[in-house]
Amino acid sequence: MAELITVEDPEDPRLRDYTGLTDVELRRRREPAEGLFIAEGEKVIRRAAQAGYTMRSMLLSAKWIGPLRDVIDAASAPVFVVDPELAERVTGYHVHRGALASMARKPLPAVDGVLRPARRVAVFEDIVDHANLGAAFRNAAALGVDAVLLSPRCADPFYRRSVKVSMGAVFQVPWTRLESWPGEVGTLRSAGFTVAALCLSDRAITLDELAARDDARLALVFGTEGAGLTPGVLAEADEHVRIPMDAGVDSLNVAAASAVAFYATRPRPTQLR
Repeated sequence: MAELITVEDPEDPRLRDYTGLTDVELRRRREPAEGLFIAEGEKVIRRAAQAGYTMRSMLLSAKWIGPLRDVIDAASAPVFVVDPELAERVTGYHVHRGALASMARKPLPAVDGVLRPARRVAVFEDIVDHANLGAAFRNAAALGVDAVLLSPRCADPFYRRSVKVSMGAVFQVPWTRLESWPGEVGTLRSAGFTVAALCLSDRAITLDELAARDDARLALVFGTEGAGLTPGVLAEADEHVRIPMDAGVDSLNVAAASAVAFYATRPRPTQLR
């Protein structure tokens, strides 16, 4: 049985994992360095536990002890029971879901291991908006993407905001971070992937044309909404691909663009047999 500990002091050192959750710079330095991430809300906590992540502790308001009793008992981690006011003082915001868990990260897998079983891969270059990245992971989980690769400067998908927006999909899709980018475009090509860069360029084919080819292995590469993909990636890609649009709109944000591209290029039923 997990230990339920009522805490009344916001300075209690046992609550350190949860301090200053709204300080993005602090948290994105601390969390990877200390090997933790924060899961927020019952569904996300459950999905993290189901994906095999070890719980370090929980921070709960009393009303969540009953609904999360099975998770609490299975984890055997300390559970700090606090009132909403104290939770806000510790975290820096109103924890309206009333349930937080500090989870231990796993080592990131090797790129080759992530690619080996995959047919559809998403590559994100320098996406720093946590909400967009979380939404893109949710799209990937829902629309048949087997793996996600992140450039070195991409945001942390395990940052609380990303995890929350993804509804825990960041725990479902295998992912890892690239060490050399765009150098590892060659790794994708050597593994048999067609590398398709989503961009606006004179040589771009339409997404419909790419989808009609039904490539056996396809890596879709997305850049930032403003600057787009870097010249090095565009030079290395096998194809440039654009999403046809009307009404004078030339681009979508990365979350919307990824959903459209993932759906259009999902493997055909003959490849699934």
